[in-house]
Amino acid sequence: MSLIVQKFGGSSVANAERVMNVARIVTDTYKNGNDVVVVVSAQGDTTDDLIDKANEINPRASKREMDMLLSAGEQISISLLAMAIEKLGYPVCSLLGWQAGFATNSSYGSARIKKVTADRIKEEIEKKRIVVVAGFQGLNKYGDITTLGRGGSDTSAVAIAASLHADRCQIYTDVEGVYTADPRKIKGAKKLSEITYDEMLELATLGAQVLNNRSVEMAKKYNVTIEVLSSLAKASGTIVKEVTNVEKMLVRGVTKDSDVARISIIGVPNVPGIAYKIFGKLAAKNINIDIILQSVGRGNTKDIAFTTSKANSETAIEVLKSLELLAGLEIICDTSVSKISVVGAGMESHPGVAAKMFEALFENDINIQMISTSEIKISVLIDINDADKAVAAVHEAFIPELTD
Repeated sequence: MSLIVQKFGGSSVANAERVMNVARIVTDTYKNGNDVVVVVSAQGDTTDDLIDKANEINPRASKREMDMLLSAGEQISISLLAMAIEKLGYPVCSLLGWQAGFATNSSYGSARIKKVTADRIKEEIEKKRIVVVAGFQGLNKYGDITTLGRGGSDTSAVAIAASLHADRCQIYTDVEGVYTADPRKIKGAKKLSEITYDEMLELATLGAQVLNNRSVEMAKKYNVTIEVLSSLAKASGTIVKEVTNVEKMLVRGVTKDSDVARISIIGVPNVPGIAYKIFGKLAAKNINIDIILQSVGRGNTKDIAFTTSKANSETAIEVLKSLELLAGLEIICDTSVSKISVVGAGMESHPGVAAKMFEALFENDINIQMISTSEIKISVLIDINDADKAVAAVHEAFIPELTD
């Protein structure tokens, strides 16, 4: 007998037909002699609809009250799925995040899980029930409901799997696994049978929307094996784990992230400590920075450019304009950019990856604005209008490696 944690996203439970489909997947797993814990997201566009409702009443509603509202989406999903499982004749119990033992910090809207006290889940499993848990939510030390941010149900599922020492954590989506590029846009995209935690973390962070990056971080930390597969088609998926056997592959995927803003500061004084003062203030406002570029300088000044998310760009500009040391300087924000990345552990020991990527962009007349590299990824910033063309060109350039 195995303990299986299964997570289903909003598209998998978007309507009554799909809820029944998920119920059959869950009960089939249970029928095979497994203990099953299911984590469910809100149905379809429910979260977006709830945000719209809030904006009709109060566009500046507190994050605490937004969490109270948004957590309702998962409550609807778990109860409907439990009803579907009951209809199929199986014992089941639905639990909200706090009932399932999720304790979080108090960062409303983007809370972090502090611990999972899974006693109630264990009790229900011992009663031979299928346990359906609301993802995306928990309870803070003040007794308030919190939410984990976008993609938080993935993190909820991995946290339960880690707490229960589950044999596997299955993440069901609307695609059949992790692909070398978005299969809905890139015709030659290939499904990967395996991928390492580090590679998956880079892909998730750089724009691939299959898994939430926080869930991958947690899986790596607690050595939880994840299987990504489709709830809509019976097919083998992709295993995410520490070590994989596909040694020949130079890169594993090409991603696009258009939620990017480039901020440039022109004519910064060329003196020690300037970068620290700028980025220290941004860090104090919890603004994540990605690519940073500093010019060699002219005269006694230099230019500094960096990227952040579009959502953080307005706050970043406000922080920069509040700094006395930048008074009177030109600060430019450009949101018409996109980040294209290639990811693969094989890149570390193979020179020439960057050259091949740059060649593919050159041959398609795509200009590179900024570059960032690490051991297993190369990212470039380009015009947003060239993004899809760039992904296709770079993916095609690496097809021999991707299909070895």
